Amino acid sequence: MVSISAPAGYGKSTMLAEWAATETRVVAWVSLDRTDDDPASLLSVIAAACASFSPAAEDVIAEMRGIGPTSLGRSAPLLAGALAASPKAFVLFIDDLHRARSSACQDAIEVLLSRVPAGSQVVLSSRHEPPVLARQRAAGRSWDLSAGDLSLDSRGARAIFDQAEVAIDDDDLRGIVQRCEGWPTGIFLCALVARSGGEARSVTGEDRYLSDYLYRECLTRLPDSLQSFLRRTAVFDQLSAASCNALLGTDDSAARLQEVEALNLFLVPLDRERGWYRYHALFREFLLAEFERAEGADAVADMHARAARWHEDHGLRVEAVEHLLRGGRTADAARLIGEIALPLYQAGQVLTVDRWLSALGERFVRASPPLALFAAWIAILHGRTRTAEAWVRIVEEVDTTPFPPEARQAFAASQAMLRAAMCAGGFEQLLVDATFAYGHEPAGSDWRSLAAYLYGSALLLAGDADAARPALTEAAGALTPAAASDRVILAEAELAILAIEERNWPDAAAHAHRGVALIDELHVDGYATTALALAVAARVAFNDGRRAEGDRLLARAMRARVGCTYLLPYLSMRVRLQLAKAHLAIGDRSATNHLMREIDDLLHRCPDVGALSDDIEAFRRTLDTHPALGGSVPLTPAELRLLPYLQTHLTVAEIGDRLFVSRNTVSSQLGSIYRKLGVTTRSGAVDSAIEVGLLGR
Repeated sequence: MVSISAPAGYGKSTMLAEWAATETRVVAWVSLDRTDDDPASLLSVIAAACASFSPAAEDVIAEMRGIGPTSLGRSAPLLAGALAASPKAFVLFIDDLHRARSSACQDAIEVLLSRVPAGSQVVLSSRHEPPVLARQRAAGRSWDLSAGDLSLDSRGARAIFDQAEVAIDDDDLRGIVQRCEGWPTGIFLCALVARSGGEARSVTGEDRYLSDYLYRECLTRLPDSLQSFLRRTAVFDQLSAASCNALLGTDDSAARLQEVEALNLFLVPLDRERGWYRYHALFREFLLAEFERAEGADAVADMHARAARWHEDHGLRVEAVEHLLRGGRTADAARLIGEIALPLYQAGQVLTVDRWLSALGERFVRASPPLALFAAWIAILHGRTRTAEAWVRIVEEVDTTPFPPEARQAFAASQAMLRAAMCAGGFEQLLVDATFAYGHEPAGSDWRSLAAYLYGSALLLAGDADAARPALTEAAGALTPAAASDRVILAEAELAILAIEERNWPDAAAHAHRGVALIDELHVDGYATTALALAVAARVAFNDGRRAEGDRLLARAMRARVGCTYLLPYLSMRVRLQLAKAHLAIGDRSATNHLMREIDDLLHRCPDVGALSDDIEAFRRTLDTHPALGGSVPLTPAELRLLPYLQTHLTVAEIGDRLFVSRNTVSSQLGSIYRKLGVTTRSGAVDSAIEVGLLGR
């Protein structure tokens, strides 16, 4: 690994570009932006870049959608394995790593670095020293450059002034280098000031990160129309002639961009055709500050709103949200977040949604019932128990009196679905809530399939399988399964269970196949809502004598059960009951008993689950008729959450911080993992977990 860490203006990107141009190995380049501070997005863009030299990377691009432990436990190891399998030596450049500053992203990067093959390199460029650097340095696996290494001396400064065709004597040049402390951009700006007729020696350089004096020397000598163009287009992270025309309502942006580039005004082309550009980070920061000073905050907000419209019109809705938030258009941002939050969840970008909700603020989300409702669902499906409980309380406290009648009824149905999923008031109330939601959710609604699934589940808990089947069939037949994938997958799993109970294994196989096919097609492996389908599919495979396939499905299901918490009590119990039956089918009594204890823990929290209690007790009685065979003790959900972090160099205390548990808890779980996997080291645990399918598959 090579790390280049320095503030803006030290030539990091330029150095990488020059390196890439002279490199004899295969080169891949990734430039990160603010939307990549999410493991799902970060790993996706890296995988796409690496596909140019590694066929295995191309194969796993779609698998970079994991959430929670899946991102670190599956997606990152898959991509790391693809890098390790590259048939060619490569150099992977990752520029602007500081954009991906979350701990989840940093952990994912460390997993990638652990598998870089001999002869290849990963080069990280960041404004700040990445946390992973210290660990790589301690392992003797890194070479790093800092601002001091990139600072220019008089010889470098002389080259800049010569290129600018500015004459300057040695004493003045040494003075400029000293005042700028070798900062390359500062020296370059001094040369521009001198070329424009200013006095380079009078530049103080005291604020080397952003010198208003230097930038004003660049800006104020330009025509007013060009100054306005620069200020206003600085709202774009990346800009093109078309986007600038749309932003400004003009048709001459192509000529303007050519003029700016000819003036060496920190415009960086992003492609060889010069169709897309970005401003140098420091210059852009100055332009935005100058924009607000010259035209006011309202004008800046208006430009961000226009930029958002352009991005939304071109299908770039994530970027549109970023502009709306930066422009203070929280109502518009909330509207758009409400529209795209579910697709982002399906794509694994939960951290992005979390960041947006934080930017809106709890008060604003509270005031937007649909957003509060979605925040609750995200937390529930993500297994975030404390966060989910807080949002559920907020949703229940919403005063719908001011709502129009139709909106009031729709929100009441949404509240009922939330309560039904959580079995908040026991089985009887669950049946009431599910019936209400199913009766009041319109046929064309995006949430109709969820209402149908919950109603079918409630009827199953009432012991009426015949009545449940039509509702589950409706949920499984959603017209847009991609948008309702979790409900379709769950409904297919329930229909497969009904078929198994009728000893109709061919029908069970058909339903299980569709559920797993949808999981694979949409790449939602690891989501809590996939565990039931995977467990049932494993049972079908074992019944058909396909042991190897069944083992793989069972490992996936066991891993996915991590998100099946007491927040979804009857679903979590049904998942574990099917897993227990699958383990019993292969003679693994130890795992079966362990899963039954997990069910007991859930029953302790939610004892009133109707006919499901009878199913659990009936299975418990069948265990007495089976010989007490051996088997393996599976990792608990808590241990499965910890397992992916063993791939990193995080200390026990640091892992505890990631998981919000104590150091002692991590130590205890770590010892349990070692015993269950039969190893004595972290590396041994990782190797064993990969072998049995608990990591990277």
